[in-house]
Amino acid sequence: MRRRLFTAASLLALTPLALAADVFSVGEKQAANWHAIIMFMFFVALTLGITYSAATRTKSTADFYTAGGGITAFQNGLAIAGDYMSAATLLGLSAMVFAQGYDGYIYLLCFFAGWPIILFLMAERLRNLGRFTFSDITAYRLDQGKVRTMAALSSLTVVCFYLIAQMVGAGQLIKLLFGLDYKLAIFAVGILMMAYVAFGGMVATTWVQIIKACMLLFGGTLVVFLAMSIFGFSFTKVLGKAMAVHTLGDKLMHPGSLLADPLTAISLGLGLMFGAAGLPHILMRFFTVSDAKEARKSVLYASGFVAYFFNIIFLMGLTGILIVGQNPDFFENGAIGGKLIGGGNMLAMHLAKAVGGNLLLGFLAAVAFATILAVVSGLAMAGASAISHDIYAHVIKKGQISERAEIRVSRIATIALGSIAIILGIAFEKQNIAFMVGLAFGIAAAANFPVLILSMYWKGLTTRGALWGGYGGLLSAVVFVLLSKSVWVDVLGFAAPLFPYTQPALFAMPIAFLLAFIFSQSDHSVRASQEKEAFADQYIRAQTGLGAVSAAGH
Repeated sequence: MRRRLFTAASLLALTPLALAADVFSVGEKQAANWHAIIMFMFFVALTLGITYSAATRTKSTADFYTAGGGITAFQNGLAIAGDYMSAATLLGLSAMVFAQGYDGYIYLLCFFAGWPIILFLMAERLRNLGRFTFSDITAYRLDQGKVRTMAALSSLTVVCFYLIAQMVGAGQLIKLLFGLDYKLAIFAVGILMMAYVAFGGMVATTWVQIIKACMLLFGGTLVVFLAMSIFGFSFTKVLGKAMAVHTLGDKLMHPGSLLADPLTAISLGLGLMFGAAGLPHILMRFFTVSDAKEARKSVLYASGFVAYFFNIIFLMGLTGILIVGQNPDFFENGAIGGKLIGGGNMLAMHLAKAVGGNLLLGFLAAVAFATILAVVSGLAMAGASAISHDIYAHVIKKGQISERAEIRVSRIATIALGSIAIILGIAFEKQNIAFMVGLAFGIAAAANFPVLILSMYWKGLTTRGALWGGYGGLLSAVVFVLLSKSVWVDVLGFAAPLFPYTQPALFAMPIAFLLAFIFSQSDHSVRASQEKEAFADQYIRAQTGLGAVSAAGH
């Protein structure tokens, strides 16, 4: 039965792509890029084969959620990097460097700054304390039902907003490059995501990420290699010429609009840095390796891959100024300096076409779409585990559930999340979705990170403090973003924002930490005393991976 369902899902996912040539004709769509379609279909066929193989080997919850802990540090490092190197990195940040120069590099640095925190403060303890999700750590010595519910709701909020952004990005990219109708593109992405996660679990999701990461690293390197070869591989020459032709001139390599408002800049940095350490689909990856040593090595590998790729993105933006920015063929109405065809986010695609023709453009387009598929698969895995493992198995069933039943619920949750993502992706086609990514990082930084780090390092944290801190961070982050210009003005159409800043982390994070501290310190119940005493057992296990599980919540 499962094989027949998998085959049906595969055919449903491939059919819209195979019929792409028949559905493009009007609107913003362009003629189908057959190089991109063929390469993407090859990627889909390869990953569906891996998913089919993984489905035959997924027997237990450990297999489904964490690939049985059998992923090596190098493989996991690639998969983590694949999760982190999203289409927004390839398309959005290369365009930001193209338009704003050094400001784009500051943005890249903020994204990267979270890795030392994960490496030195979190990786080892996450692996030693957790089993499947980061809720395992936050609820380790606290009230299982209440804390897991809070952590799961925060995770689902982050996942949903991230999913919408990725789905809309996929639809717009495919409409431009593949000639596929927007709704069919959204449908194809949703079906493939369901197939990868529901049938293959973490094994399939991991290998999709690994393959996509290798393709992205290779594709980005090839584009930059060909672009830099035009300038004799001289960074100094590229930088000098870029400043000479860019409208910003010498200011291209000076901090600019991004730092015009110091509070917004600091809030952005905090959100990107600590948000990375609170993203549920990133944190899940530390449970796929065998021990804490492998978890630390995973972060080291991932840091190297991500740092390398971020510098590739920076060079892509600079060379794009000289190659794309000076070529009227890539601009509407042939106007140099006008609006890029397909919008500013298509800079990487135009650069690929300029240096490698339609073949390289097709490959990078396929990589970009594969990137979105891989990221939404990781997000769906995190969302499904929050529903099945945290809410259903531990809150509703109180741990009294078979592994087979839990896996079945997770697959149902995956299908539900995929369906919701398809509907919301179609509904938000015309909306400005930039605020959703910021909201996802802001919530992760304000709701997930404070409670997670306090549960690992502060003896005084109690259930009441964790709940106030978690819910306070979640609600404040959401409210601040809703009242900011990104939503209140740009989306809802009001004249002026009620909250003057677009980034919530600087304001929501202190609220979360302060509420957690106040309500933990003021909690003098017997339960609170037991939870504080249980920190000793948690500390031993966090340091060694061994020790009795005698915490109050177990």
